[in-house]
Amino acid sequence: MAKTAMITTRVDPDLKADAEKVLSKLGISTTEAINLFLSQVRLRRGLPFDVVIPNKTTLKAMKDAEEGRNLSSYDSLDKFFEKMAT
Repeated sequence: MAKTAMITTRVDPDLKADAEKVLSKLGISTTEAINLFLSQVRLRRGLPFDVVIPNKTTLKAMKDAEEGRNLSSYDSLDKFFEKMAT
């Protein structure tokens, strides 16, 4: 039996480049990241993260954030957490 198996897939070039930048900062290669992902799939017997369809409230918040609406700025994390607690 072979010690390795090949996976060939097509991905968006920008997605690949952006992901490789992140992985590089983490000190791992794309191959190592894919092996890590597949190991987690095997361990958890499913995807290692929740896959859900956002509800209307979440979709509105995402659209507002993308368009720069309803965003507050805070001088510090302490002020942010104070606001969130109220």
